[in-house]
Amino acid sequence: MKQDRENINTMKMLAVQSITRAGSGHPGIAIDLAPTLYTLATRHLVVDPTSPKWINRDRLVLSAGHGSALLYSFLHLAGFDLSIEDLKAFRKLGSKTPGHPEFGIVPGVDATTGPLGQGLGMGIGMAMIQKRLEAQFGDLMSHDTFVIVGDGDLMEGVSHEVSEFAGNNNLNRLVVLYDSNDISLDGPTNRSFKTNVRQRFESYGFDTFLVEDGEDVDEIDTAITAAKKSNRPSFVEIRTVIGRGTPNEGTNKVHGAPLSWEEIEVLKDNLDWHHEDFEVPDAVRESFRKQVLNRGHQARLNWEESLHNSDQRSELLRSFAPVKLNANQLPHFEVGAKKNGRVFGKEVLNSIAEQIPNLIGGSADLVSSTKTEIDNGEMFDVNNPLGRNIPFGVHEFGMATILNGMALHGGVKVFGSTFTVFSDYMKGAIRLSALQKLPVIFVLTHDSIAVGSDGPTHQPVEQMAGLQSIPNLNVIRPGSPNEIVAAWKTAIESTDKPTVIILSRQDIEELETDNSAILLQSRGGYVSSFEHGQLSAILMANGTELPLAREVQNQLATNGVHVRVVSIPNQDIFMNQAASYRDSVLPDNQRCRIAIGMGSSLGWANLVGLDGDIIGMDSFGRSGDETDVESVFNFTVEDVVSEVEKMVMSNRKRLAS
Repeated sequence: MKQDRENINTMKMLAVQSITRAGSGHPGIAIDLAPTLYTLATRHLVVDPTSPKWINRDRLVLSAGHGSALLYSFLHLAGFDLSIEDLKAFRKLGSKTPGHPEFGIVPGVDATTGPLGQGLGMGIGMAMIQKRLEAQFGDLMSHDTFVIVGDGDLMEGVSHEVSEFAGNNNLNRLVVLYDSNDISLDGPTNRSFKTNVRQRFESYGFDTFLVEDGEDVDEIDTAITAAKKSNRPSFVEIRTVIGRGTPNEGTNKVHGAPLSWEEIEVLKDNLDWHHEDFEVPDAVRESFRKQVLNRGHQARLNWEESLHNSDQRSELLRSFAPVKLNANQLPHFEVGAKKNGRVFGKEVLNSIAEQIPNLIGGSADLVSSTKTEIDNGEMFDVNNPLGRNIPFGVHEFGMATILNGMALHGGVKVFGSTFTVFSDYMKGAIRLSALQKLPVIFVLTHDSIAVGSDGPTHQPVEQMAGLQSIPNLNVIRPGSPNEIVAAWKTAIESTDKPTVIILSRQDIEELETDNSAILLQSRGGYVSSFEHGQLSAILMANGTELPLAREVQNQLATNGVHVRVVSIPNQDIFMNQAASYRDSVLPDNQRCRIAIGMGSSLGWANLVGLDGDIIGMDSFGRSGDETDVESVFNFTVEDVVSEVEKMVMSNRKRLAS
């Protein structure tokens, strides 16, 4: 159809002109993917550009995020709040058209993508929640998830992890569209990639389809129609020619470098498209309005009428609303309560799960160790999409990307767990969680060298400091059972920040504290035990090192040295308190500060200051009994007492001089 071709060519030209004007970008995919995105958007995708957050819209994830210019062209033509001026500002500071799609910045973008492979995982997370909510609310949550991937996405290992999950759980409302052009940034993909991709996805449990001509709208439409009818997740390979119609078509030269204006003229001639730069013909605008905006707007109005008449309306809307816990229904542990940190964590999790029926999560095949199971929550699987416990398998990275997609979809509160040391596998997804302001909860157990005999491969050292360096991420390492309650409360009530809760395998104990009210306010740090004499030093700790600091305090007092013990379970929250509160905990005039932590010393530097000291780990651990390992690295009462006394004496000499 002639109008289809003009619409597609307009998408192509807006995209390549945006890229060339910006001086950087990826024109190849914008050209070869245009027919696929156009066909999907005008014949299948159900969205309402006037209400981009409509909860029953289809989800569209461009995992191949370097194709952002094409996505922005479509969003503009479809009627989303994205103007021609926004397209002209592509990749400019402060624009609504950043270099890669960003959730919350660009209207109509359902996920932040760019780090290849993660968009596929997020789309699978969305499809999983759709399956769950459809089982709960029927047609009120009946929609599809479309994910567009490229060769690079499928080279990344995470694509294996998440696709296996999708196939194993038969996420039948998921359609993956593969832009198969055989070219990556450095050259032909056959230099490093020889997988038969459709056979690979068949082995996961997908139905697969092939489109021979990626310019043929009808062939693409037929494949997507068949994919949507499948009772399994679907994978559609669409054969394309990268940069088709440009002087360097079919090569990597058109992958990641903007076209010159002369090359754009060649493309215009080959497309028979002769308009001014950034011009959109009236017929194109009207066609997109009818096929996308009007169709989607009417679908939303029909849905709202169904919602209004449904007796499930309040329950559905409540599941998408922010959560506020009833503090009176949370556990409170008495002084002397003593168990594994992870066991206390399970008690708190299950207490909260009773308040929040849409709290769901799982682990990377470690639930028996992390203790993150919702009792009587049943297992999520093909036959039970309402199960609250999700078996992610040994797929830490995949799990984290799926959790991000679940949070992006909405309608649930989500958590995932593994050992602290394995957070390294998840770091890229945790970073995207923070970047997208998603309130995902990551529970990490086995938190220090006290893991002991499992050895240095399983003893985290640098992980906590690394996590603390990620912007917009709550990192909480509780040192008592009630601190675990406060940590979970912070995590559950967060609306724009993910939370990492780090728990011990060894026992922790509820200690008598001078400031329990402060603790429950979740202010990130508080005085656990005041000095009982002239203040000589401040000891800071978190996690299982908090009781060690308290023992050191008692021993020092018998030697006539009086110190204050401060618990800092969450540095970020503490550092964002008012200066007056921080000074009440860490008096500015007391520069003799010692941090105790069985991890990298880097995490404490901003609190101890130049005059302070850190008793931490600057090497990997050792395999052995927990007590022996702690002794080797000087984490005993005697060792810490000796270090503190030396520092106090040195400080007194400095002040006297």
